Amino acid sequence: MRNGMIAAGWAVAALGICLLVGCGAERAPEPAAPPAAPEAAGSPPAGAVTVGLVNHAELLERLAAHRGRVVVLDCWSTSCPPCIKEFPGLVSLARDYGEQVACLSLSFDYEGFGTPEDALPPVQDFLSQVGAGAIENLLGREDSDTLYEKLALTSVPAVYVYGRDGRLLQRFDDDYAANELGRPFTYADVRKLVDEALSGQPTAATAEQEAS
Repeated sequence: MRNGMIAAGWAVAALGICLLVGCGAERAPEPAAPPAAPEAAGSPPAGAVTVGLVNHAELLERLAAHRGRVVVLDCWSTSCPPCIKEFPGLVSLARDYGEQVACLSLSFDYEGFGTPEDALPPVQDFLSQVGAGAIENLLGREDSDTLYEKLALTSVPAVYVYGRDGRLLQRFDDDYAANELGRPFTYADVRKLVDEALSGQPTAATAEQEAS
């Protein structure tokens, strides 16, 4: 009788252990979480805004590097209300045309005081606000007066459109707006020219160059 009670006690104990540890069956190991993809050292996150410093010669090199594509260059400044108003048009153009069109922006914010790097924060802040991460953003390392002189430009905003062969098709600026449009230019005007350049249709600028 005593032996039977002892055996029954061992059975109850064994059952308890089975419930706690799964009756000795090995548990399948839980799958390990996949390792996070490593980020390249120093590379900005996708969609982040970067701004490169360029002088006039370096700007021309950047433009020439995109030969074979239609190129749009927007010259602007954070101190220019019309520039701020029109700049989102470049962001939309870059989004809508993708790799068909190379979109660049050139800030004239450096006015010769301090260093070009001192002018970066407000430029980057604005570009981030409008989502300009898909654009090749540049800031003049030469003071704005020097850039105006070298580009033969009187004021911003100004938008340059280049054909696939690298030739300037049109510069949209105050002079063009006053003499050709009779109103301020908009990115609707820029898009019309870009569409003509992409389709291979002769633009007004191309016709003038061929006639001369």
